[in-house]
Amino acid sequence: MDRRTLLTSGVGLGAASPLLVAQAQAQAPAAGAGARSRLQTIQQNGVLRCGTTGDFNPMSFRDPTSRELRGHQIDSANKLAADMGVKVEFVPTTWPTLISGLTANQYDIVTTGTSMSVPRMKAAAFTIPWGRNAFLPLARKDAAAKFKTWDDVNSPNTTVGFNLGTTMEQFVVSELPKAKVRRVESPVRDFQELIAGRVDVTITSLVEGSQLVVEYPNLTMVLQDTPKNSIPLCFMSAIDDLIWLNFLNNWVTLRLASGFFDELNDKYKLVLHKT
Repeated sequence: MDRRTLLTSGVGLGAASPLLVAQAQAQAPAAGAGARSRLQTIQQNGVLRCGTTGDFNPMSFRDPTSRELRGHQIDSANKLAADMGVKVEFVPTTWPTLISGLTANQYDIVTTGTSMSVPRMKAAAFTIPWGRNAFLPLARKDAAAKFKTWDDVNSPNTTVGFNLGTTMEQFVVSELPKAKVRRVESPVRDFQELIAGRVDVTITSLVEGSQLVVEYPNLTMVLQDTPKNSIPLCFMSAIDDLIWLNFLNNWVTLRLASGFFDELNDKYKLVLHKT
């Protein structure tokens, strides 16, 4: 079996036990002779390491008062660790280094609100989706009337901002080739460039955009009737560990069935793409 194949067995998982570890090993042998799965290592060490950026409200962000990590993906990580009977450790990372951190074994899973894309699939594994996102432009209210169609965005007269390492970067390059671009590196965010007037629009997601327009009332989402690039929202893990990926797929299946993600989506008022 190709080691990139996403296994979607529907076996329900509770707190991880030696029996579950053995079941996972039987279902999907690890890549490479004698390879050790992260599932075994997590159980042995009692720690689940989660890579997160802390800059994506409402997925992963710092509470402005306590500076503690909060968000949909932080709650998901805490629930996964609790179900496994281990502690959680959040490892700071950035969007451009999400995959290299996995490859370097700096963390076991990415919990920051990642969406699936072909370039990422070449180097990382994705779980089955827990939701679906889509893209649309974010503009300042005083200039929003200029963008009546996607052609107005895909224009040499428009400067589009995006953060390096995100799926928005890939979208702008492939779908908006006529527009001027401004590449933004973390920890600076593209919407900050929009507020400062250095770009005309940024490409945001339904998930993040719905939060940004509340936090920054001078911003608005445009073309809401015609969002593009409907993509699955998934957790990301190492491409060469099918035992761990199989466990995660089963966990997502179980928690979707239990209503956990529906409750979490309501808690953070997520706007998801309905297909």
